Amino acid sequence: MSLEQRITTRLTEAFAPSRLAVINESHLHAGHHADFNGTGETHMRVRIVADAFTGMSRIARHRAINDLLKPELDAGLHALAVEPAAPGEETRW
Repeated sequence: MSLEQRITTRLTEAFAPSRLAVINESHLHAGHHADFNGTGETHMRVRIVADAFTGMSRIARHRAINDLLKPELDAGLHALAVEPAAPGEETRW
């Protein structure tokens, strides 16, 4: 199972989102280090809308997602961009 699939599964099981996009942005970061060519699954973006975020602060939402995805971060996920929202809130996507 790919990292993208594992993240999608974890987020779906934990938050039952009405909208979810897990985007591999690793290719956008090629050249950050001399030995990194942008392949693999090192930089991911999560866009998620879920009832579970209603009433939560932005920081609490980020913490909840980061805590859930800690195993992936510990296993080598280098960067995680998070765009959480509750239903009815404006999103940029």
